[in-house]
Amino acid sequence: MRKLKFFIAALFSAVAALSCFGMCTVSAKAETASYYIGGMTAGFMLSAGGTEVIGLSEVAAEDGLHRPAEDAGICVGDTIVAVDGIRIKTISDLNRALERCGGKEVIVSVRRKGETAEVPLSPVKDKKSGNYKIGVLIRDTLAGIGTVTYIDKASYRFGALGHAVCDENRNALEVSDPKVYLCSIIGVSKGARGRAGELRGLFVNENVLAKAESVKDTGLYGTFEKGYDFSRCELVEAAPIAEATIGKAVIYSTVDGVCPQKYEIGIVKVDAGNKENKNFVIKVTDERLLDETGGIVQGMSGSPIVQNGKLIGAVTHVFLNDPTRGYGIGIEHMIGN
Repeated sequence: MRKLKFFIAALFSAVAALSCFGMCTVSAKAETASYYIGGMTAGFMLSAGGTEVIGLSEVAAEDGLHRPAEDAGICVGDTIVAVDGIRIKTISDLNRALERCGGKEVIVSVRRKGETAEVPLSPVKDKKSGNYKIGVLIRDTLAGIGTVTYIDKASYRFGALGHAVCDENRNALEVSDPKVYLCSIIGVSKGARGRAGELRGLFVNENVLAKAESVKDTGLYGTFEKGYDFSRCELVEAAPIAEATIGKAVIYSTVDGVCPQKYEIGIVKVDAGNKENKNFVIKVTDERLLDETGGIVQGMSGSPIVQNGKLIGAVTHVFLNDPTRGYGIGIEHMIGN
């Protein structure tokens, strides 16, 4: 799986109390919102924000072999974002733009390491297919897995991941396929000092969990299917960072199959004012999780953190020099997105 820096709303209502023996003083009480604890692993598709070049190739024309993209200076890792000023988001967009040019020179806008360059080149007509090509192998979407943090009981709104999703050049990604699929974990690459481990999973395509709607700095958000069976999910209240304390807590993660398990951790630092959403430093203490994963691994982002029976945050990052430790975001930064 590609390394993705991988990778929710309080509802209040008033209630009035009346005595059956006569009218008494009416008081208003804020109803506390409830959240289903997540922990299930979800698969989703993200847009590369254009067509990403993953390889360069030759185009076999009637007069021989040509390499238009390579000769123009396009490299693996570049993202084609426009042709002659027309936005390119998908492979189909690029193919249509090349067909429109009829072999005439076009200006290709290429994004590389956060900067955009204008590259002139002339597409070549492939003698076998008859289509105009520039000699690139491309993709327009990236598949990823992460962990659902919570689902609002009242609205079915969910939050996952706990952090932004960017490509290796730190470009923010957008939701491509709005469906969020149940993901079955089939293997684990254990983390070790200096190397992040990762969960390996398969999308269970017939099991659509939710509809994704947005990716923000604090995670992936959307709405769960109303037909989802929440009977095995625990209901909790959310608590602000101010209520978190150094000491024991638990996380909910799926590291095998599709069923979340509860694992013991310790909160070793609380930093409510951290502007990078690194509000907690946590340490995995559960021997079962340490044996299975070595600690925190990619794909566990979003694993809910519960302390004293309340949802206080989500796992977001692992320490490369110590996979038993990582960061967490305060749930108050995720709720409401």
